Amino acid sequence: MDVPHLVFDDLGSGVPLGPSNLRKIVRAILERKYEKLCPPDYVDRVVKSIRDDPIQLRPPKYGPPKPIAAPKSQARAVALVVNDRHEIHHVRERGYVESPVRIKSILAGIEPTGLFFRVQPKPFAEAHIRAVHDRALLDYLKRACASVPPGQSLYPYVFPIRNQTKPPEDRAYAAGYYCIDTFTPLNRNAWHAARRAVDVTLTAAEMVLEGQPLAYSLVRPPGHHAEHRVFGGFCYFCNAAVAAHYFSRHGKVAILDVDYHHGNGQQDIFYSRSDVLTVSIHGHPRFAYPFFTGFAEEKGKDAGEGFNLNLPLGEKVHGEAYRRALRKALRAIREYDPVFLVVSLGLDTGKADPTGTWSLVAKDFEANGRLIGEMRLPTLVVQEGGYRTGQLGTNAAAFFSGLVAGSQSTSKPGSANKRPRRRS
Repeated sequence: MDVPHLVFDDLGSGVPLGPSNLRKIVRAILERKYEKLCPPDYVDRVVKSIRDDPIQLRPPKYGPPKPIAAPKSQARAVALVVNDRHEIHHVRERGYVESPVRIKSILAGIEPTGLFFRVQPKPFAEAHIRAVHDRALLDYLKRACASVPPGQSLYPYVFPIRNQTKPPEDRAYAAGYYCIDTFTPLNRNAWHAARRAVDVTLTAAEMVLEGQPLAYSLVRPPGHHAEHRVFGGFCYFCNAAVAAHYFSRHGKVAILDVDYHHGNGQQDIFYSRSDVLTVSIHGHPRFAYPFFTGFAEEKGKDAGEGFNLNLPLGEKVHGEAYRRALRKALRAIREYDPVFLVVSLGLDTGKADPTGTWSLVAKDFEANGRLIGEMRLPTLVVQEGGYRTGQLGTNAAAFFSGLVAGSQSTSKPGSANKRPRRRS
C-alpha cells in the first residue's frame, strides 16, 4: 500500500516544528480532507502517536536550488519596486492563499540573481485609478473597508441584479453588487494595500518612461480580475490597466497576461479602445476562474474591435504547448507594433500550483521570459497570481533571467527597440 508523506517547509524561518503544531496540522488534514476515509478513533490514534520534540525530519533528498547568477552584462538590469505595505493585508482565514509569504518567497528567489536594483515607491494621485475604474466602485471600497472592524473581513454573499440607479444601501449587501465572487474579502487594510500596489506599479511605469527598459512591480494584492466597476479574484484595482492607461498618453500599449486565469479586468477596461491591445493566455473558462470571460470569440467592440485576443488552453498544458500559444500572442503584439509592453505575470501556471492545472517548470519560465524579452520593448512586469510558495522564487528568477537575456540578445531580433517620447 502507499505510505503517506507529510512535507514541511519552514520558509527559511529556521524554527523547528514542534509536536503541538504538528498534531493540529495532522488532525486538520485528516478531518477536513480525508474525513470519509479516516474515522475519529483512527485520527485520534494518529495524532497521539506524535511525540518527538522537536519533530524529527528526514534529510532533504535535494539541496536548495542554486541561485541564478546574472552575467556581468545583465547585472542590475531590472528596476524592482516592491509593495512595502502589502503585509498589512493579511487574511488568516483557512483557504485564503493570497498571503504575504508570496512576496517573501519571490524576493528570496530573485534577489540573489543580481538582475535587480531597488526603487522606492512614491505616491500617485487617486485620479490615475479613477481613470480606469468607476467612481462608485472606488467610493464604495473606501467606505466599506473603513467600516469593517479591525481583524474582521466582509465577504460578498448576496448578489443583487445590478440596477445602476439603486444599489443596496447596506454595505454588506452591496459587496455582492460590486464583486464577482464570494471569496474576495473586504477588511480594514484591503483599501490601503491595494492603493499602495497602484503607487508601486506607477513608480515602476515611470521608470520605464524615463528610459529604464525593464521594470518589475512586485505587488499584492494582485489586480487583473478587477474590472471597470467590479472587484474580485483577490483583486481590488487593476494595476496593469492603471499603468497601461498611464503609458497610453505616450504611445500604443500592449498588455500580455500570462497568468493561469483570464485577465478579465484589462479586457473589460479596454474592450472599446484601440490604443491598448489586450492579450491573455489562460485556462479555458469552462473550467478556470472567472468562468464567464476569456472565450476566443471575445475580440473587442466599437473602436476596440479586433484589439482583444484571448488564447484559452486546456486543463493539461506542458511547456512547449504553452510556448506555441505564447508565440501566437507575441506575433499579434508585434503586428500591433506598440511602444510599451505590460506583462501581467502569473506564476500559477507552474506545476502543482493550488489554483491551476498546468505543469510549467523553471526551464519553461526561462524560455517564456526569453521569448518576451526578444520583443525588445520597454517592458513593465506586474505581479499577479502564483500560490505554490515553495517554487515561486525559483520560477520568478528563471522568468526574469530569460527576460533579461532575451532583451539583450542580438541573435533573434524581435520588434525594433523603441524609446518613448515624453509629452509635457
